[in-house]
Amino acid sequence: MTHGYRSTTALGLGLSLLALPAWAGMDEARSFLDAEIGDMSVLSRADQEAEMQWFVDAAQPFAGMEIKVVSETITTHEYESKVLAPAFSAITGIKVTHDLIGEGDVVEKLQTQMQSGENIYDAYINDSDLIGTHWRYQQARNLTDWMAGEGADVTNPGLDLDDFIGTSFTTGPDGKLYQLPDQQFANLYWFRYDWFTDPKTMEDFKAKYGYDLGVPVNWSAYEDIAEFFTGRDMSYMGAEGEIYGNMDYGKKDPSLGWRYTDAWMSMAGMGDKGEPNGLPVDEWGIRVNENSQPVGSCMARGGATNSPAAVYAVTKAIEWLQKYSPPTAAGMTFSEAGPVPAQGQIAQQMFWYTAFTADMVGDGAGAVLNEDGTPKWRMAPSPHGAYWEEGMKIGYQDAGSWTLMESTPVDRAKAAWLYAQFVTSKTVDVKKSDVGLTFIRDSTINSQHFTDRAPMLGGLVEFYRSPARVQWSPTGTNIPDYPKLAQLWWQNIGDAMSGAKTPQEALDALCADQEKVLSRLERAGVQGDLGPKLNEERDAEYWLEQPGAPKPKLADEEEEPKTVAYDDLIQSWSN
Repeated sequence: MTHGYRSTTALGLGLSLLALPAWAGMDEARSFLDAEIGDMSVLSRADQEAEMQWFVDAAQPFAGMEIKVVSETITTHEYESKVLAPAFSAITGIKVTHDLIGEGDVVEKLQTQMQSGENIYDAYINDSDLIGTHWRYQQARNLTDWMAGEGADVTNPGLDLDDFIGTSFTTGPDGKLYQLPDQQFANLYWFRYDWFTDPKTMEDFKAKYGYDLGVPVNWSAYEDIAEFFTGRDMSYMGAEGEIYGNMDYGKKDPSLGWRYTDAWMSMAGMGDKGEPNGLPVDEWGIRVNENSQPVGSCMARGGATNSPAAVYAVTKAIEWLQKYSPPTAAGMTFSEAGPVPAQGQIAQQMFWYTAFTADMVGDGAGAVLNEDGTPKWRMAPSPHGAYWEEGMKIGYQDAGSWTLMESTPVDRAKAAWLYAQFVTSKTVDVKKSDVGLTFIRDSTINSQHFTDRAPMLGGLVEFYRSPARVQWSPTGTNIPDYPKLAQLWWQNIGDAMSGAKTPQEALDALCADQEKVLSRLERAGVQGDLGPKLNEERDAEYWLEQPGAPKPKLADEEEEPKTVAYDDLIQSWSN
């Protein structure tokens, strides 16, 4: 696939990049702007060229350098790797290799670099879920000080940090920025709007359940809707094949853990109130003290990872996976399950990442698109479980963010920082967002381009323009070592999914495993006064009698089902 601008290999008839005249970079930049960006930018053409000129000038000391960066494999990063990296290389003379690997592999590489000090990659796009790790270990460059100090000469004066919507997720309790958001997506409820608003379907649902079919507000309504659609003949709506009322995944794989740490537990109501994360108990069930030191995960130490609300959350997920999902779903991973609703047999999904929106509007999504290309589906806030209370976190938002490690040599970090700013720049951000639909800039969300495109995106633009978006947040600062703790989740949850253990047994093992890691960190003292300081164990009943999480088991975990009309919901986002 060509994009109209020349690659670095076509630049110079054998000339080295160092030998290129100064104007060559801008020649390449103009070719790139003509072929790839056009008017799909919030900047005028003159301002685009001015920004590109800054990159050309700032990159001159590093021309001929080869750097390596890494990210997970999603549409946005594929665009960066295949289109923006070659363009940056051609414009600046810095040869970038942008590797695409699984998210678990990204975390593993980062962990290895932290432990060994070996410079494996010059920059990482890793989730802001690691903010608690980066703040405590101080092995990631503090970008606030970097931009004012060593990195000042390679920091774009047009970066405009205030335009980024996710910097609160990448800022530590010390007020310093540790990561720069590159892409963001939320987990929302997804459903077939055409089916939910069809008169026959609505009539049949109300006749069976006694209330209106609509966006479920709570898990009880979600379960009724899942039961209603599973096995239903929807051929009168043009649907083919077996219909299912739920979509999920259950393979024992690192991505299984994300399903639960990424707010499933908080949607059930396991943690405490608080935004962006519950305090003192967060959505991992980890409690911290007034100094932000983790003090426990099991109920015996005041945590909630093995609490009744957590057991309820996992039990419901397994039940819905078995009863209302395609038989193949139990053997799927996150990336395999994501595109399935686009095939046309899924009525709703509780927890659907908006990163898959691109799959829902592309060439292979005909089953869920109208003839004019508008979607037959919509997205809305996910319903909450029986333990959830007003003021708690509503859902998860991924913020894959550029991270510079202290172990990366300064010159390589500077070159990588230039690339990070290029792929997040105002010049390219509207086009990148148009491809991947993972918004990071307020100016992009509010651009005329996305006003025009909004009707094709099923509520995505309305969600990101609404004040509600701040109620979706990544993992917070309660988690002192994300790589070490995250791997415990998929292994233990996997035991519950497979039936090897009951949900209670699996969660008892999980919280105990988390406390082993916390205890090791405490003994090692590697995080100083910011690290864990475990509470003494006491009877769980003591903590269950205290306000907030962990919460005692409800006498009845089935609430009265409640739904809301989608159009009324969208209106509330606009208010």
